[in-house]
Amino acid sequence: MRKGIVIAIALAGTLGFVAMGVSVLGAQELRVISEETVTGFVHPESVAYDPQEKVLYVGQFGSVLKATLKDGKGKISTISLTGKVLEEQFLPAPGGILNKPKGIWVEGARLWVTDIDVVWIFDLKTRKGREVALPGAIFANDPTVLGGALFVSDYKKDLIYRIEPADCLDMPGKPTVSVFPGPLSFAPNGLYPAIDGSLLAVGFDKTAQEGRIYSITMDGAIKVLATGLGSLDGIVQLEDGSMLVTDWKVGSLLWWDKTAGVKRLATGFKGPADFCVVPEDHGLMVAVPDLVKSEVRMIRLAR
Repeated sequence: MRKGIVIAIALAGTLGFVAMGVSVLGAQELRVISEETVTGFVHPESVAYDPQEKVLYVGQFGSVLKATLKDGKGKISTISLTGKVLEEQFLPAPGGILNKPKGIWVEGARLWVTDIDVVWIFDLKTRKGREVALPGAIFANDPTVLGGALFVSDYKKDLIYRIEPADCLDMPGKPTVSVFPGPLSFAPNGLYPAIDGSLLAVGFDKTAQEGRIYSITMDGAIKVLATGLGSLDGIVQLEDGSMLVTDWKVGSLLWWDKTAGVKRLATGFKGPADFCVVPEDHGLMVAVPDLVKSEVRMIRLAR
């Protein structure tokens, strides 16, 4: 279960989005300057940001916290940047079904969301949707668009699927679905496009029994960037190369830098899942869903 979506935009403040990374001027550590908790959700697993509409999409499991149960109770709501519910069920449209929507990715007028063994692509204006089956998937987790392709992690099968083209909503025929780069030595969760063009993944190494951050090039070369972490979920890379990740083991939103190491920014979560980052004039707002506590914490960060 995974990360929120951040779309590259330019800002006229101290922060901006550059090449899918969140730009933060300066090299100082991030710190929490304020926080608020928004309630009223039912097992929210993911939050994504739409910079065009200035809204957040919150994916919810519904009343039963079973990640692979096909009960048709899942939904995606829209909320304002202050936490006000705008539309209780934005997706699926009437007549449609979502079960346990996990990671969400937003880009332009499209929204992708994983749901157990499929990934959905929706048009944000018309709410038209298309389901893409992922052969053999049992825990489709996090979608990320990179280089015109859609990548989806499966935490239980130790696989990442590649779907081409990513935007297949209106195409005739079926998109190409393959495994990228092949069977993995770790269980992948959150995915994110790195500023160097590779695919970032957080996952759990079952041999070492620890969480790690990985980089996967488009030719399939895998590099371990960080070790010694816990049960990681979402990930976002900042423009300076540092990263925000959520960790279930320590119930925290973490900041990681290759030189400075790991810092806990916000603690007290029971199920910190797939978050998103929103740029503000003097910092960042990170919206982190707590799947277990059925709430979203809106954490403001600055240098």
